[in-house]
Amino acid sequence: MKNKLLATLFGAALVLGACGGGDDNAADKPAEDTNTNNGAETSNVDAEKVVQTSCVSCHGGNLEGGAGPALDKVGATHSEEEIHDIIINGKGAMPPGIIKGEEADAVAAWLAEKK
Repeated sequence: MKNKLLATLFGAALVLGACGGGDDNAADKPAEDTNTNNGAETSNVDAEKVVQTSCVSCHGGNLEGGAGPALDKVGATHSEEEIHDIIINGKGAMPPGIIKGEEADAVAAWLAEKK
């Protein structure tokens, strides 16, 4: 009985640990670019790259699902705002704040297009 409990706890720790985002190392963050046409700053966040780095361990390489739900058609059932809220606040087994700031904004918009 103890072995089963220990194996279950160990497995849960592995799954939840894999869902954690990357570290906050500045080298991993995309650089901001300045749009020289009108002087306004724009962000060059590659949402797909952020998803590949922070989401596929739980949601699958093609977002087909795994430890977490499928996201390949998430835009058909959730709005961009709902997706952003889930990214920031977490939901179910997904911990909050795996992606933050402009990256969360870009990923929410990118996933909302998946229908």
